[in-house]
Amino acid sequence: MRVLAVVPARGGSAGVPLKNLEKVGGIPLVARAVDACLRAELIDEVIVSTDHDRIAAVALDAGARVVRRPADISGPTATSESAVLHALSEGVEADPEVVVLVQCTSAFIDPADLDAAVAKVLNGEADSVFSGTETYEFVWTGAGEGVNHDPAVRPRRQDREPHYRETGAFYAMRTAGLREREHRFFGTVAVQPVPGSHAVEIDTPEDLDIVRALAPFVDEPLPIDVDAVVTDFDGVHTDDRAFVDSEGREIVAVSRSDGMGVALLKRSGVKVLVLSTERNPVVAARAAKLGVPVLQGLAAKDGALREWLAVEGLDPERVAYVGNDVNDLSCMALVGWPVAVPDAHPRVRAAARVVLSAPGGAGAVREMSDRVLAARPPLGDAVPLAEAPAPISSFRVQPRPVRIGRSLVGPGQPVYVIGEIGINHNGDVDIARKLIDVAADAGCQAVKFQKRTPEICVPLDQRDQIRQTPWGEMTYMEYKIRTEFGADEYGHIAKYCEERGIDWFASPWDVPSVEFLESMDAVAHKIASASVTDHELLRALAATGKPLILSTGMSTIEEIDRAVEILGTERLVMMHATSTYPLPPEEANLRMIHTLQERYGVPVGYSGHERGLQISLAAVTLGAVTVERHITLDRTMWGSDHAASLEPSGLEHLVRDIRIIETALGDGVKRVYAGEEGPRARLRRTTA
Repeated sequence: MRVLAVVPARGGSAGVPLKNLEKVGGIPLVARAVDACLRAELIDEVIVSTDHDRIAAVALDAGARVVRRPADISGPTATSESAVLHALSEGVEADPEVVVLVQCTSAFIDPADLDAAVAKVLNGEADSVFSGTETYEFVWTGAGEGVNHDPAVRPRRQDREPHYRETGAFYAMRTAGLREREHRFFGTVAVQPVPGSHAVEIDTPEDLDIVRALAPFVDEPLPIDVDAVVTDFDGVHTDDRAFVDSEGREIVAVSRSDGMGVALLKRSGVKVLVLSTERNPVVAARAAKLGVPVLQGLAAKDGALREWLAVEGLDPERVAYVGNDVNDLSCMALVGWPVAVPDAHPRVRAAARVVLSAPGGAGAVREMSDRVLAARPPLGDAVPLAEAPAPISSFRVQPRPVRIGRSLVGPGQPVYVIGEIGINHNGDVDIARKLIDVAADAGCQAVKFQKRTPEICVPLDQRDQIRQTPWGEMTYMEYKIRTEFGADEYGHIAKYCEERGIDWFASPWDVPSVEFLESMDAVAHKIASASVTDHELLRALAATGKPLILSTGMSTIEEIDRAVEILGTERLVMMHATSTYPLPPEEANLRMIHTLQERYGVPVGYSGHERGLQISLAAVTLGAVTVERHITLDRTMWGSDHAASLEPSGLEHLVRDIRIIETALGDGVKRVYAGEEGPRARLRRTTA
């Protein structure tokens, strides 16, 4: 062995406790020193001299041999030379020609500089070579005396010879001279120039902060060999800012180059996932544009990530997570490649194995993509980029249930069946009581009404139109007032529902109706499809803090996005609906149940206006957590909604069949049931 590197790394440190284990660019300082030595072509072996178990373990993992340093040369007054001489005596059979003292406190050591210093000793140019950085600074004593200059003569920088400041990073020495002098400087001393950016020595916490900030710009951008990239959204895909207009709509800026990077990752077979604590239509829209899955509204992102890794069969060590804030730390701890954007929280940068140079929203995702792709085989041209399929994920985050009255509504809970009385009471509280009985007897958990202020809700051009009604000829305004329930009627309804053990609430169509229903202590509020774009009403409903059920008929996805943005998702249940009365099967589009759940991360149900039960029952098999159907005593009764409503027997069959389906769906775990044992014994010709 011609060249040995020795890295002294004791456990005690006054300025920064356990400094040698602190991470820069996600790698402990001792491991960075070992790695630089191992990548130097002229260094044959690396020994770490330490008195600390954790430092020893990290050094071994990094590829070094470890020599245990005795206590008498491990204290604060011990010299680095004593550690090197001890390592020579205890760690090698014969002295190498050259020994290199490498300090952990210098995070940026270029293997090429190590080789250059060693070469100067091997070729006889010097006996001792130290790392130094050029300086043209004027140095003074505290007494005001010039150290390296005559204060009366101040030549220009270009007219001066440089001085070299010792960086403390490394010292290459002829071993025989070190043994003889027991000091790092002897014989012919030479300097190995290193860049100023490499010359920061870590003695204080402030030094450590500076080095961590420099790491993205100094460290060589090595390839990142992973099978999946998971990212936070805010601060990674965006610059962590949001522009809010007068309507409260959020707008964020993203990088088009990030989109190309994600497309290239997908084309290369790398799985991509976006995780977000918030539920925000902006996040869903960007993920949809990128063609990647997104999990939103996560109270614990690490739990969702852990489950996704298991479902996808991924080795966490081969997964990268890109984050920017402290709520990303738990996810970063789960994976082999924790990555931070350069403007991330200091704790996030400290935990990162890699700190990117491009900020969030300005190419961070593209930089990450390029580094992942650099570790993979070059992409061919066989598949045009536009046709590259998105990775398919079978993973779904189950939305948190929402409590409505007596029940939890959400996945894993009994389907919450709502009997929509609406205006089918025809203004008669006795009919309303009979319909409550129908719903309760059938097994519904709730009944729902509609509440309007006619003076607000009836259009001006319709108010004086004449209508034929069961109560005679009257204007449309008179009819709407005649059929509207007030405080007395709702007082009776609330009391009777309590007696029957069933929840009640209503769809308010205007702000005064919200205030009225709040005064009646309704357990929740339903938002009719017609009200999706009534932002004043939505804001009033959001302010109640009550559970909200949002129907989505007659609405575009952009209109729904805006409604969800106003309402929030903490206590939101959404209902897929098509506002055609009666609903033809070809317009049911039940797969929207999955679309809404994936886009907004909330429980999703179905509000049906069809004839018959088949479509509502199919919705349950597709995951609808609540089903709402209009109910009537008789479909031939007068009124606009009776024809598309269920009569008592139909409602009974609906609830019965929903409960059967819930039982029949099971848990997806294959097992042999008791009822199969007999046929199994009789019919199986052989057993495995």
